[in-house]
Amino acid sequence: MNWVKNNLGKWVLSWPPLVYLVLFFLIPTTIMFVAAFRFPGDFGGLAPMYNIEDGKLVWDLTLENFQRLFEEPLYWQLFLKSAGYATVTTLSCIAMGYPLAWLIARSPKKYRDLMLLLVILPFWSNFLIRIYAWMIILGPASAFTRALNAVVTALGFEPVQLLFTPFAVIVGMVYVHLPFMVLPLYANLEKHDLALLDAAQDLGASAWQRFWRVTWPLSLPGVFAGSALVFIPALGMFAIPDILGGTDSIMIGNLIKQQILDTRDWPFGSVLSIMLTGGVLLMAALGAVLARRGKRG
Repeated sequence: MNWVKNNLGKWVLSWPPLVYLVLFFLIPTTIMFVAAFRFPGDFGGLAPMYNIEDGKLVWDLTLENFQRLFEEPLYWQLFLKSAGYATVTTLSCIAMGYPLAWLIARSPKKYRDLMLLLVILPFWSNFLIRIYAWMIILGPASAFTRALNAVVTALGFEPVQLLFTPFAVIVGMVYVHLPFMVLPLYANLEKHDLALLDAAQDLGASAWQRFWRVTWPLSLPGVFAGSALVFIPALGMFAIPDILGGTDSIMIGNLIKQQILDTRDWPFGSVLSIMLTGGVLLMAALGAVLARRGKRG
């Protein structure tokens, strides 16, 4: 009885997230895994998983969906292409988010809350509205595009198209995911002991040496955490390529959406989802390992 009383608080706190994970992650993943071994239905969806023949239960399962995945290099090329988009997005977020996070962390405390509020302010509006806003900004009739093309034409080059290009996809994904890089970096940089920088300066280190030898190694856990928060959702993104990208900007998330909703080939869509989930879990594990090494370093 005492054991129950002592552990009641732990059970009350742990059960809600556990139930949530089981209902919205474990069960859907199990359904998707089983669907990957089934045949598509005559009119889409899933064919029956088993039949009764001569009074016997006959399972109707197949490995053809996995064979299709491994035999067709197009799908792996698309996965690598999506990983490339996610990598460029992550590196761009590091390049843009690190100085911003450093600026916030080194600002007077009375301004930090306001600056953090400005970073998370885009979350207060709908995701699709923000992406459609970029359609207006990058559209051929926008003031930004016309001004850019005026400069490009004056330099003797052909006008450029910004919308429905890989560039527009990268811009959209960086815009959406940048706060996920800034916040972990700020949380890390804000805890740095400035006395270490003063000590390095007293020993004759330049500003670049102080950053590279002191600040950067200490901030690696924040870099790895932010990279995971950016890379993982960017890898499976489909809304931004749909809205801002053209036919050449399709990603693995778009293909999964097409297989599930358009062609209604649920078994093959499940196989693609398993491949994407496996890649995401691998990246998450790699990020966790790198973060631990960064802390030890």
